[in-house]
Amino acid sequence: MNAYIFPGQGAQFVGMGLDLYEKYSIAKEMFDQANEILGFPITETMFNGTAEGLKETKVTQPAIFLHSVVLSKIMGESFKPNMVAGHSLGEFSALVANGTLNFEDGLQLVSKRALAMQKACELQKSTMAAVLGLDDETVEKVCADTPGIVVAANYNCPGQLVISGEVEAINLACDKMKEAGARRALVLPVGGAFHSPLMEPAREELALAIENTSFAKPSCPIYQNVTTTAVKEEKEIKKNLISQLTAPVKWAQSVQNMITDGATLFTEIGPGKVLQGLVKKIDASVATQSPELE
Repeated sequence: MNAYIFPGQGAQFVGMGLDLYEKYSIAKEMFDQANEILGFPITETMFNGTAEGLKETKVTQPAIFLHSVVLSKIMGESFKPNMVAGHSLGEFSALVANGTLNFEDGLQLVSKRALAMQKACELQKSTMAAVLGLDDETVEKVCADTPGIVVAANYNCPGQLVISGEVEAINLACDKMKEAGARRALVLPVGGAFHSPLMEPAREELALAIENTSFAKPSCPIYQNVTTTAVKEEKEIKKNLISQLTAPVKWAQSVQNMITDGATLFTEIGPGKVLQGLVKKIDASVATQSPELE
C-alpha cells in the first residue's frame, strides 16, 4: 500500500519551487494564485529570498504547504495514495492531497495558523529543544519533574524527541536530560514553543477558522498527529486538527500504525527528505522515495 507523507516547518530552502514554477504550467498557475490569496508575493521569498526571510513563520508555513501541494498536483494520475499523514503543518498538505480540503481553503487556513502561532510566540518567550538518545518515558518524566511549562512535543523516531516550553524550563530540562544519559539536548533556533500549552491562544484562533471551513469526505484515511490512527470522518479530522497546536506530534506512532495497517512504500511529497530518514529509523525494512516527475 502507498503511504504519502508531507513535511512540516524546517524543510524549507531558498529557491524551493522555482524549478516547478518554470517547468509546469499547473505549478505556475498555483503559485500565482497563492500570491493573490495571501496578499503578498510569497514566490519572491521562496525563489529569490534569503534563508532568514524564509524562516519567518508567516512565510515558512505557506511556502512548505505550497511546495507540497503543487508537487502532488504535478504528479497527476500517478498520485494514488492509500493513506496519508503530515508532520505538524504537513497535515494540511495531506488533507488537500486526500480531497478533504481544497487548495484555496487549505492555504488560507495555513496562513491563519502561521499568523496565530506567530502572535502566540510573541506573548511569551519560549522555545524548543531536541533530545537524542533517551527513551520516551525518561523524556516525559524529566519534563514532568521540571518546574515551569515543558512538554514532549515531537515524537520523531525512537531516541529522537523534541521538547517545548518556557525558555528557563527548557534550559533546565536540557541539563537534566544530559544527566539522565541523553546523547544530546540541544536548544533549537525556533520562534516559540510549538505543540505546547503556550500555543493555546493560537489554538483558539485557528479553531474558529477551521470550524468555518467546509471539509469534504476524504478519498483515503489520514493518520493524524494527535490520534496516530486512521481517520476518515470530517468532524473528527477538524477536532484533531484544532487539538494539534497544543498537543504533541506523535509521528513515530503514526508511521508505525501505517505500517501495521499495510503501508509498504512511503513517498515524501515536499521539500527535502527529512521524513524519509525518520521512517527508516522507525522501520528500516520499509521502502521510501521522493516523487518521480516526468
